[in-house]
Amino acid sequence: MSSSPALDTDASTLDRFRDRWTWTAVVANLVGQVLIIVTGGAVRLTGSGLGCSTWPECEPGEFTPRFHDATSIHPFIEFGNRTVSGLLVAVATVVAVLVVLDRRRPWSYRRLGLVPVIGVLIQAVIGGITVLVDLHPAIVGGHLLISMALVAFSTWLVVRTTEGDGPAVALVDRTTQVLVRVLVSLTVVVLVLGVVVTGAGPHSGDDEVGYRFAVDPWDMSKLHAASVWAFVAVLVAVLVLLRRRGVSGRPWTTGLVLLAVTLAQGAIGYVQLLTGLPIGLVNLHMLGAAVLASTVTFFVGSLRTRGAL
Repeated sequence: MSSSPALDTDASTLDRFRDRWTWTAVVANLVGQVLIIVTGGAVRLTGSGLGCSTWPECEPGEFTPRFHDATSIHPFIEFGNRTVSGLLVAVATVVAVLVVLDRRRPWSYRRLGLVPVIGVLIQAVIGGITVLVDLHPAIVGGHLLISMALVAFSTWLVVRTTEGDGPAVALVDRTTQVLVRVLVSLTVVVLVLGVVVTGAGPHSGDDEVGYRFAVDPWDMSKLHAASVWAFVAVLVAVLVLLRRRGVSGRPWTTGLVLLAVTLAQGAIGYVQLLTGLPIGLVNLHMLGAAVLASTVTFFVGSLRTRGAL
């Protein structure tokens, strides 16, 4: 039995609505995933991690901080971060509805729509745990690394939303593909070491405890810098291969953007280290790390095609 014209019209209207808003939703989710890292960084850098003494309430019996003579800025910075988290949950929920229910696309794509909302809910719980365990450095660091992973997944969702669903066809040779895998692995190393450096230094998240990880901050900074230089070396090798193989267009452009982001991020890292780790530069460095994770993902996505959507 064929469907009625009314049902067909309703389905067509829903598809047009989905086509119009899915792109906006997945991009908004990506922006939100980056923004939450910046606001979370502000919490950590200003020592506001315990600005609200409990969770999900800010204070016992109160969900929002209150102004009074002894009020500091810390509760409001922490509450601001929690507010952004709430907005991100709403956006991620919209993404899940739009993507997962789009039966015109295969499940391999649709299941990506579940990642942001599940990830944000997990992050909300972990954020509460960090308060309850008095900002244990391992929990705080893990909180940030999960956010970086969510940025990468959200970027991949943007990539998949704009392309077709045919078999993935590589645009580069096998050697380049291997080097790109090394590049992705080095991205993880760079991010992990960056978290360790921050957790070992004066911006560990608690003003009363200057050094949370039992490692030397200067030695960890040098190791972190070495991993970044290794990343740059592999990226340059990939770009040289792309040029020699005559690969142009989106892979080449995205690769150059990635190189620019990496060099800018490295410059910020050196300047913040040599200027005594000012809060503004450190938070900018955290933003750069999120942008780096996103750009690496875009670069990987540019090296193959699935045809037109």
